[in-house]
Amino acid sequence: MISKNTICLWYDGTALEAAKFYAETFPDSAVGAVLRAPGDYPSGKQGDVLTVEFTLMGIPCLGLNGGPAFRHSEAFSFQVATDDQAETDRLWNAIVGNGGQESACGWCKDKWGLSWQITPRALTAAITDPDPAASKRAFEAMMEMTKIDIAAIEAARRG
Repeated sequence: MISKNTICLWYDGTALEAAKFYAETFPDSAVGAVLRAPGDYPSGKQGDVLTVEFTLMGIPCLGLNGGPAFRHSEAFSFQVATDDQAETDRLWNAIVGNGGQESACGWCKDKWGLSWQITPRALTAAITDPDPAASKRAFEAMMEMTKIDIAAIEAARRG
């Protein structure tokens, strides 16, 4: 059954590789149907993988091998709420260690250019603390980080 709303992500011939990586890395993720092109198209030939249906953390997605014309940008990202430092480290290291790149404040990109926010729940709690001074300290600590260090965030929150 086709979902009423599906996120379509554009790839340059690597949609199946990306979908398999996501399915292996993130919980509640799986690769579904693979459609091979019934004929030649601008960025591929008959029989090439055209689309890949996959679920990413429960979200229906479609990987489209549309060619190099459109690239991922930070204007779209997946935000992943993590429960502890081990989960934060595992996901961050999987993305960055598989050809991705670090960015600031818990952001990173996978090797396909898709942006991810690996966001510990402890960070969200700290920067929304009702005490403005605690919130500001946690926020300022986050601004100095690449991967989020939960212990450092909690220490900053406490002052």
